[in-house]
Amino acid sequence: MRRGRLLIALAVAAIGVITWWSQREENPITGEMQHIALSPEQEIVLGLQSAPQMAAEFGGLHPDESVQRDIQSVGQRLVESSAARQSPYQFRFAVLADAETVNAFALPGGPIFITRALLERLENEAQLAGVLGHEIGHVIGRHSAEQIAKSQLAQSLITAVGVAASGDAGQGGAQAAQIAGVVAQMVQMKYGREDELQSDSLGVDIMSEAGFDPRAMQRVMQILAEASGGARAPEFMSSHPDPGNRQALIQSAIERKFPQGVPANLSLGRTIQM
Repeated sequence: MRRGRLLIALAVAAIGVITWWSQREENPITGEMQHIALSPEQEIVLGLQSAPQMAAEFGGLHPDESVQRDIQSVGQRLVESSAARQSPYQFRFAVLADAETVNAFALPGGPIFITRALLERLENEAQLAGVLGHEIGHVIGRHSAEQIAKSQLAQSLITAVGVAASGDAGQGGAQAAQIAGVVAQMVQMKYGREDELQSDSLGVDIMSEAGFDPRAMQRVMQILAEASGGARAPEFMSSHPDPGNRQALIQSAIERKFPQGVPANLSLGRTIQM
């Protein structure tokens, strides 16, 4: 009986691994080999379908149309000046009405949002470009599609552990599946941290190619740290690396792109006024 369960568990795990491995393809913009669960067209559809609900969770769109136009203008400048213009994604930029939650995020396929709470803390267009460039990096990096594939793999492995341990005495099976779930979640969080760091690096490229001083991203990290009130979660268990550690990576990315120093013609842009 136990042998039968083990064979079934191995089959479930094998199918999950084979499916995940067969989804491997090269990202045409970053050149990275990734395991992707969705086509670009599916990413676009998923993002468009998710956008209204996500906006509603943050109080809907900010009512000031001039604010929305300004954000859209900076966002489109970033897209048109960078490798993002070569992608099939439909980039849209919007400010959410939430005045309490300091956040910005990208949905698959191109919708990008920033909350009023974060926008009000930014001082100039270059800082805004750093935030939006980071989120554009998530889209062209196909991080959502990659995470979906990883989630599907993790779920198949959790199921396999549950099947294998289902006949154990007491709560052994449930405990084994629970442990597997925690481990799988930690693995996915680690990959999420790597995605954040890649997006920071891509953000440096995107904003500087649009004429913005990438050093403004350093100030964004300070703003995020200040917004946290000094509270720090253990970095290993966080999908967003500590702003201090991100500052070091951003500095390295700037030095790689501009080994002779940041050109004087890159600017901070206009002051942000809300």
